[in-house]
Amino acid sequence: MREIGRRGAVALGITGLVAPLTLALGTAPAQAASCTTQTGPYQKQVEKFLGRPVDGRQSGADCKATQAFQNKHGITPAIGYAGPVTWGVMDLMNKQKAVGNKPNKDGKCPVNKGRIACVNLTLQLSWIQDGGRLVYGPVPVRTGRDGYETRTGLKKIYWRDIDHVSSVYHVPMPYSQFFDGGQAFHSVGLSMWNPPGSHGCVNMTTVNAKKYWSLLRTGDDVFVYGRKPGT
Repeated sequence: MREIGRRGAVALGITGLVAPLTLALGTAPAQAASCTTQTGPYQKQVEKFLGRPVDGRQSGADCKATQAFQNKHGITPAIGYAGPVTWGVMDLMNKQKAVGNKPNKDGKCPVNKGRIACVNLTLQLSWIQDGGRLVYGPVPVRTGRDGYETRTGLKKIYWRDIDHVSSVYHVPMPYSQFFDGGQAFHSVGLSMWNPPGSHGCVNMTTVNAKKYWSLLRTGDDVFVYGRKPGT
């Protein structure tokens, strides 16, 4: 049954990466924080990303659009300031989108292992490939923050628990697939661009975590490489 499912899997290209701009401009909940009138060091870049007039000067509309983006992705303080954290998230989104459907163009994730889940920490992307064939992804992920880095190298999925609850942090970790100590793929109810990151696990949306659960099995390879920005 496993092999039949694998042959039937269809590569979904840039699954999950068409969402960032839509999410960025989505309606944010009412916030108590007021908007800043201060022009940020990345004002023009942020204006361009959000589709605002690019004049490099903070306006009330600029601030509201930036604040909505910050609230959507858990960036604090959410005061509409075009600072380095906000631009860093936007810049990462741009780089993720530019990858398209060729996440392993640099050939860093092994193509001689058969079915393998790849994690590029630098771009915060993951995908599943079978040899040189893309099976699923790439999709944005949220990996370990500074001090809790997702460990690099070649690993194997050694335990799967669909309804796992962390014994350390006492939080749900649905669709957990463990590949290195306590580090696992699992879903979270957060934006994939929510800083600063996880406690080492590879966080995914529920949709993507479910797909990984259906495509991977105990014993499948996982390859983690690169370095997450800020770690």
